[in-house]
Amino acid sequence: MTIDVIDLRNFYSQRLGTVARRLISRGIHRVWPHAEGMRVAGIGYPTPYLGLFREDAERCLALMPAAQGVMKWPTARPTLSTLVNEFSLPLADAVIDRILVVHALEISDDPEGLLREVWRVLAPSGRMMAVIPNRRGVWTRTDNTPFGHGRPYSRSQITQLLRQTWFTPTAWGEALFMPPIEGGWILRSAMAWERMSAAVSSPFAGVHIVEASKQVYRAIPARRERTRLIPAMPPVLVPTPTRRDDTSATG
Repeated sequence: MTIDVIDLRNFYSQRLGTVARRLISRGIHRVWPHAEGMRVAGIGYPTPYLGLFREDAERCLALMPAAQGVMKWPTARPTLSTLVNEFSLPLADAVIDRILVVHALEISDDPEGLLREVWRVLAPSGRMMAVIPNRRGVWTRTDNTPFGHGRPYSRSQITQLLRQTWFTPTAWGEALFMPPIEGGWILRSAMAWERMSAAVSSPFAGVHIVEASKQVYRAIPARRERTRLIPAMPPVLVPTPTRRDDTSATG
């Protein structure tokens, strides 16, 4: 089920959304500390996190699916967001160095088709990062956050999806170990939840943060046909039949 862009904006304007953005941004920044001189694009609703790269990147774009809707971003500068068909992005092949996918795969009608389009526009040496709801997490069991909508994934399901769409996972992370509750003391202790749960390798994070590289050359198994041997009989000389003269001499 697609989430409306208004609902996404409203969530990130609340205290719980602000904390969630800070914790997820921390996980993204750990893997991508900078994007200096790179072309960066976000797909889905990536604007809460693209601010990490907007100042350093050569260019930074927010590509929002038509079914979700689009909002102006950034609000006080020239617009860098646009409405797109996520299965036919208005970009040339292999032109983007970093692609951030947020609030997209779990609600897409065709996640494989979306990732194949990401593969098309990603540069050969580029990286893709996806923030995906964790199937075991508490955040997927409530619908008061965007992470409770759509289809959550386990790590093995994400790995299978990436390999089917010609990506190789290169780094894993998690975020949102705290429960999705607006309580003041929980929000104030959010960072303690993250550090403690990460230290004990808790499997109940709210989201997976996975980085993947593009497989430029895919291995295609060759099908070798088996040679079929047909036995041959040795040649045999066949005697030539003699022609018999049936006429008899008369006396």
